[in-house]
Amino acid sequence: MSAAIGVIGAGAWGTALAQVAAGNGHAVRLWARDPALVEAINATHENAAYLPGIPLSAGIRATTDLAEAADAAANLIVTPAQAMRGVLARLPANAQPLIVCCKGIEAHTHRLMSEVAQEQHPASPVLVLSGPTFAHEVARGLPTAVTLAGEDEATRTLLAAALALPHFRPYASGDVIGAEIGGAVKNVLAIACGVVDGAGLGQNARAALIARGFAEMTRFGLARGARAETLAGLSGLGDLVLTCSSTASRNFALGLGIGRGEAAADLLANRRTVAEGAFTAPVLREVALAAGVEMPITDAVCRLLDGEDVRGVIDALLARPLREE
Repeated sequence: MSAAIGVIGAGAWGTALAQVAAGNGHAVRLWARDPALVEAINATHENAAYLPGIPLSAGIRATTDLAEAADAAANLIVTPAQAMRGVLARLPANAQPLIVCCKGIEAHTHRLMSEVAQEQHPASPVLVLSGPTFAHEVARGLPTAVTLAGEDEATRTLLAAALALPHFRPYASGDVIGAEIGGAVKNVLAIACGVVDGAGLGQNARAALIARGFAEMTRFGLARGARAETLAGLSGLGDLVLTCSSTASRNFALGLGIGRGEAAADLLANRRTVAEGAFTAPVLREVALAAGVEMPITDAVCRLLDGEDVRGVIDALLARPLREE
């Protein structure tokens, strides 16, 4: 595949993926809604707003014209999760593959992002790209492995090859649901791990939380039809470990501030980039409750986001009845 690739969303992750696609020889159309950002990217070959200091490939051209960006062999959708439906509603339908690269569950409808994409563009094959990926590392060419999930084997194999680089390795999978659930749930758990660090609870507590959080992810994923091996792979456990252990994670950084006593509302209001876990947590709790899946860490994160006292929420979580693992 050597035709143009569209990247819909010019934040840090969208720009990093544009860099990957351009590195494979594709002409890349990078869409942003902000004309000033588009002009700056095209003039300087840098996205100083979201990935400062990283020179961008000459094969990347930014545009505010959604139709121009979508005129491509495949489109990578890298918008905030809750904004994705609105953007896709304006994206011209061309039956080309859509690769969903945002992580979350849509509020009100409780749809996964791939389900939203399929509703909006029923003629397009929909795939999911997910895994342990900090955008600045991907853009700098540091080694990264991801899951590329799609129902059609030929399509996912072709697109994996189209995006593969020596430092960027996509592993193809047929489990779209598993790839999505891992990415959505880990964002919520990363907030919880940040709280543990911010409250000074120690490394033992963080390790325990990652392990019990993975148990929550697995229970929820299996209830929704995901495969256990997908949840234990790059898009589940791999992404969980990354985002639960670094302040480079927006969700971890949000939890860190909450653990230190800052108000969640203030932290969210002052952030330039989106901590998707804050939007996913209440939706995840609703979906899990409806499915009869117990997710106490997710519930605790929701309570913290609602402004409850950190110490009280932690004490309640630790006071849960003992059980077999």
